[in-house]
Amino acid sequence: MKVCSFSRMALVLLAFCSVVMARDLDQDEALRLRQRGVILPLEQLLTQAMDRYPGSKLLEAELEEKHDVYIYEVELLTTEGVVRELDVDATTGQLLKDKED
Repeated sequence: MKVCSFSRMALVLLAFCSVVMARDLDQDEALRLRQRGVILPLEQLLTQAMDRYPGSKLLEAELEEKHDVYIYEVELLTTEGVVRELDVDATTGQLLKDKED
């Protein structure tokens, strides 16, 4: 009985996690969104992110959709050797998160 209950709970948890996870967008979809004016140019948002940490190096940038919000997740390596993860709202340019990774 406990095994069945645990399995059911694990299944519910798995279903919940799949709903909250972000969806990565490919370059073609990102281009279409940019051309339609839905999201800002990546170059503009990268400049904004890099200006927060002068001299930093870009490690990765990807466009995701989380809860119907387009977010650029940007990873930078600062001059101090610290990796920073920044989330920037792709439609407004607002910084949503800046944390050490």
